[in-house]
Amino acid sequence: MSTLSPARKVAASLLGECRRRNGRIRDIARDSSAAAALSPQDRALAYRLALGVTSACALLDELVDAHVRRPSSLEPRVRDALRMATFELCYLDTPSAAAVSQGVELVRSVAPRAAGLANAVLRRVSAQDVPRVAQARTRVAEGGSEVDDLALVSGLARWLVSRVHEERGADFARGLCLAQLEPAPVFVAANTLANDADALEGMLRERGMAPERLVGLPGSFVLGDSSPLATSGLMEHVALVAADVSAQLVCRIAAPEAPSALLEVGQGRGTKSVLLAAASGCVHPSRVVGVDSVPYKVRVSRRRMREAGLDGVVSCLELDARELAGEGLPDGLGERFATVLVDAPCSGSGTMRRHPEIASALDEADVHGLSALQLEILSAASARVAAGGTLVYSTCSVLREEDEDVMGAFLASEAGRAFELAPVADAPACAANEQLRDLVLSHQTAGGHLLTMPVVGGGDGHFCVRLVRRA
Repeated sequence: MSTLSPARKVAASLLGECRRRNGRIRDIARDSSAAAALSPQDRALAYRLALGVTSACALLDELVDAHVRRPSSLEPRVRDALRMATFELCYLDTPSAAAVSQGVELVRSVAPRAAGLANAVLRRVSAQDVPRVAQARTRVAEGGSEVDDLALVSGLARWLVSRVHEERGADFARGLCLAQLEPAPVFVAANTLANDADALEGMLRERGMAPERLVGLPGSFVLGDSSPLATSGLMEHVALVAADVSAQLVCRIAAPEAPSALLEVGQGRGTKSVLLAAASGCVHPSRVVGVDSVPYKVRVSRRRMREAGLDGVVSCLELDARELAGEGLPDGLGERFATVLVDAPCSGSGTMRRHPEIASALDEADVHGLSALQLEILSAASARVAAGGTLVYSTCSVLREEDEDVMGAFLASEAGRAFELAPVADAPACAANEQLRDLVLSHQTAGGHLLTMPVVGGGDGHFCVRLVRRA
């Protein structure tokens, strides 16, 4: 009988807490004192197991249930343990004997009588499923793109893999699926209105985070080790913000030519607000008016703007964006804006490795409902764009139904006939920064939109289009 490792014990507790609270695994992991007490190596393993199981739980259940006579009889904690051990066997480099042994001990710790069942199930997984997953991964890595292989490698639903493959092509689907169960890089951007980027880089380096500058994005870094970030105080005081490199590109594309008033629709917790305010320079920042329909997010954003020193630069208003075309709007929204950024609510299919609940919960009906909402918000927000102004529509989805289809429906509508497409690489910020322009061009489609692909070691999947109102 082996001893259960602390990392696996904590991972199982995180999964159990997430199941009981119906919460987000990253939030629960971040607030866990047990996880914080682990060594950096054990903490990394615990997070990898918890996030991977959350993302691929449907496939893991399929694999486990194939080796259980009565799957419905499995107690939830036993199922959590079997999912975790199956994930470790199929997707990590842990030796099979160790993964089986630890899985059995984990089951024994919550249901001693089920240890024998766990041993039998995990040995079958090791003998039958591990080779199948490994063979699929080899075929995909060598250029294969069969949907069944891609789904097995990524743990994603077959309908989703099939749609991405059909809409975006084999290379895109392959990159997304190979990246899905790998750790996502951590990108950060300095709040340059209140802090010196070079000094922040030095602080990151002193704390052992091994920052590397991002070409074309001044003041932005990818961290070689992000584990000290949460306790550094830099995030809490908004000296910097964590923002995927693709999200940062969207902010640069939306940045106005000169400091001016900008409307941000879908402000969330204010991360893009910090980036947008600083994008025109530190001397005369753009004024950002942000709206969001979720009261909690508005409160968080207001607090963060105070902490960031942007209280007089960024406004945070509670409003359903579908009301933007109406009368009687709150103060600050009655004007027309030189730039309007619609950061639309979406499926998040481009960010599934960061938000594993999306991968396990998304279905096609959800996507269809979201596209109708996106069009409604985009149409209402367009009413706030000044003549000659720019309307930027952005999602973190890789599905055409939420991206090109919404844009096409808008342009064909009464509201959209006043607008015309403009290439993202022609954005003002690109004219002033050749390296940024090259970076945007590398992700610009034939239609002039931005479309980034999730890849191992790279950014998430984002879509962005620029529209200009005819003067």
